[in-house]
Amino acid sequence: MPFSTLKLDPALLKALKELGFTRPTPIQTDAIPPALAGRDVLACAMTGSGKTYAFLLPILHRLLERPRGRTRALVLTPTRELAAQILEALNDVTVHTPLTGASVYGGVGMGPQEHAFRSGVDVIVATPGRLLDHFKAPYARLDALEYLVLDEADRMLDMGFLPDIRRVLRHLPTKRQTLFFSATMPPPIAILAREMLHDPATINLQRHAAPAVGITQAVYPVPQELKGALLVELLRRGEMQEALTFTRTKHRANRLHAFLAKAGVNAERIHGNRSQAQRTEALEGFKAGKYRVLVATDIASRGIDVEALGHVVNFDVPLVPEDYIHRVGRTARAELTGEAFTFVAPDEEPALRAIERAVGKRLPRVTLPDFDYAAKPAGQLEVPLAQRIAEIRARKAEERSRAKAKAERRAAAESARLTPDDRNRSGPAPAARRGRSGRRRGRGGAGGPTASRG
Repeated sequence: MPFSTLKLDPALLKALKELGFTRPTPIQTDAIPPALAGRDVLACAMTGSGKTYAFLLPILHRLLERPRGRTRALVLTPTRELAAQILEALNDVTVHTPLTGASVYGGVGMGPQEHAFRSGVDVIVATPGRLLDHFKAPYARLDALEYLVLDEADRMLDMGFLPDIRRVLRHLPTKRQTLFFSATMPPPIAILAREMLHDPATINLQRHAAPAVGITQAVYPVPQELKGALLVELLRRGEMQEALTFTRTKHRANRLHAFLAKAGVNAERIHGNRSQAQRTEALEGFKAGKYRVLVATDIASRGIDVEALGHVVNFDVPLVPEDYIHRVGRTARAELTGEAFTFVAPDEEPALRAIERAVGKRLPRVTLPDFDYAAKPAGQLEVPLAQRIAEIRARKAEERSRAKAKAERRAAAESARLTPDDRNRSGPAPAARRGRSGRRRGRGGAGGPTASRG
């Protein structure tokens, strides 16, 4: 059915048409009508399903019905990237309306964010931590709030944000409409939903997490030390034109980025140790085609939206099946198609089997023709764990040895400064001298015990 059947404001429908959206996705079809009717909504929605517009469109429609000039809607998200993505979607669909929005997240200055609070933008999209920072100031009042969205609730649980969310709720009016979206529904999230929602319309609550339809998945068995070479070879042969590539850690993302740069591949990285400006530039450069590879950690697995992204590469097998689903969900978004390749070293097979159980099928294994799987790696991308432990122990032992030598040198220098008389007087003699001195003060002074008796 077309969007027009949802009875949205004409200005929103015009923007959707200009954006190329002709019909709603299933989550939009299910969530928008009850939200337009004013009901709370509790929905399980996979990444890439179109859930951003599933909560934005009904809220924006209702804001247009009664303009008020104060902040009336708040969207809570787990990451900066997701907040920026939601604000971009909001700006796209409100182009023919007077509605305004602003993002509030860390890593950037608070001045423009303070201005958004003071000016009363219609919608604020925020991460919990930075929002709580603003709540310390008197200008950050949301007493006119009517709509609250909690997006990617299970990701917030993973990132330890649940206590922050509860603190945020204390600053919000209890009378409001709440839309609650989560890819999965673990027990802590279910409890939070029951606390926040009143008689909600429920959508897909029994759905098991699964990759979006349209994703072609494949596994490349490869020795750990040859993963970098395999990625470069796939790019060189044109098997992938661009790739969003996930690593397990920030340090490994840095090393893979350096490896790709040395191989002549335009690449950038995005993770928690990068500044917000660096993260924004990396993502925008990847979207614009400046970089063929964007190396990311799981902090970005739900916060990157690249139109028509063709390939996602799991350079490291994620330890949690849900992370696999969210990673590969960066491609085949909005019912498009894409490919997800997973590089699997022998020691990662158990994690892969857990993923296959979660998605309910065995993923096909692929061997790249004419690639030398027995080649000696040009360089180590990752130092083996045993070697890292040995290096740490050796460094600690060296530090202890240096500290001991330094202490011995200091003691020797101190001893050299003492005269023979100083050394002879060391030990119990000073105490005796203090005793004799005290007796002299007692005989000759006015404050000693002997003087008081005299």
